[in-house]
Amino acid sequence: MVVGIVLGSVALGLSIIALSLVIMLVRRSGSRDPMMVPAFLRKTLNIRPLEDELYDEYATPRDGSTDVVAFIVNPSKEGAMALREKALRACSIRYMPQPMWIYTTPEDPGAGAARRALDKGADVLVAVGGDGTVREVAAVAAEAKVSMGIIPLGTGNILARNLDLPLTDTSTQLRAVLEGDDRKIDVGWLELDRDPQDHDYTPHIFLVIAGAGLDAEMVAGADANAKRRLGWVAYFFAAVRHMGAKRMQATVAVDDDAPVDSLMRTVLFANCGRLPGGFQLVPEASMDDGTLDVATIDARGGVVGWTELFGTVVAQGAGFKQPDIPKNWRASRIDHVRGHSIELRMGHPQKVQADGDPLGKASVVRGWVDPGALTVRVLPAAKDKAKDKDKAESLTSTAA
Repeated sequence: MVVGIVLGSVALGLSIIALSLVIMLVRRSGSRDPMMVPAFLRKTLNIRPLEDELYDEYATPRDGSTDVVAFIVNPSKEGAMALREKALRACSIRYMPQPMWIYTTPEDPGAGAARRALDKGADVLVAVGGDGTVREVAAVAAEAKVSMGIIPLGTGNILARNLDLPLTDTSTQLRAVLEGDDRKIDVGWLELDRDPQDHDYTPHIFLVIAGAGLDAEMVAGADANAKRRLGWVAYFFAAVRHMGAKRMQATVAVDDDAPVDSLMRTVLFANCGRLPGGFQLVPEASMDDGTLDVATIDARGGVVGWTELFGTVVAQGAGFKQPDIPKNWRASRIDHVRGHSIELRMGHPQKVQADGDPLGKASVVRGWVDPGALTVRVLPAAKDKAKDKDKAESLTSTAA
């Protein structure tokens, strides 16, 4: 009896020691490379990447001839682990310095990591992740006036789509980052008044589309699991749940023009207009024209209005414009205007989003454009395509 108890105690003690050693090894391995540990274990064991000073081995002093590239990586995205080895090999065969590889965390979704990379000598910042990671890194790159690359691993990847970057071809993505041309694009910024006594002075960057109303409700209502399973289609199902909501009373003022007051479903501030699925909410928007495009969208009459609106969006994606039918006869409409600064005042606080990231509720939204503020790496063909598109639009406008 006594011998059994002793042996059992010894076995229990050895098991505890072994478990402690395993946890220690997993935490140490995970802190050096979070992608080696499954996501549920990183959360359970509270694993965090190594502190900044332990990344010194990656930083190479600038010699004026070769860029030091810093990859700012969201470790929760599928494919991030496999990308690391490819990125190291891509830099090696080009005789480039070993790149920095820095992970984001829930506390720092990217901006802090990007600043630390610059402090250590990075010349190019590469956002590896979804649209949220791209926004965080872009804000730092625009401020520091350095080039930024994108490796899209998210659900929408809306900026990558508008830049004609490959969404799945890793080798081409790395070629764009390491060998591509620099293209300057405009950057949009938002300031929010949460309520009459609460002004949010922190500017919020957006690169594609920001908005208030239905589109922000859709973004906030999209289930994370549904996005992983269905991709961008999850946003469509989230939008359906809010189609029966009341329209919002809003006043829109663009530059020095007189404010316009109306009932509407949503107001969009667009830097460019291409969305997943080939949809074009604001087909006239261009990311390098120095302006923002404002679209107010409304639908009434229940299913009739929403069906008409959906048909209009699909037609715009195919290159057709809205027919010249009096607005009073239509069950839906998309009104468009262009400017440099916009102020949106809503009768009641509404949800706001920027490039698919919820920003909470606000009663006043102020937006403005910073022309050519961000330099992005694109494939040479994509840059030429953008120039041809701008030239074609210019010729069309001249002919009209």
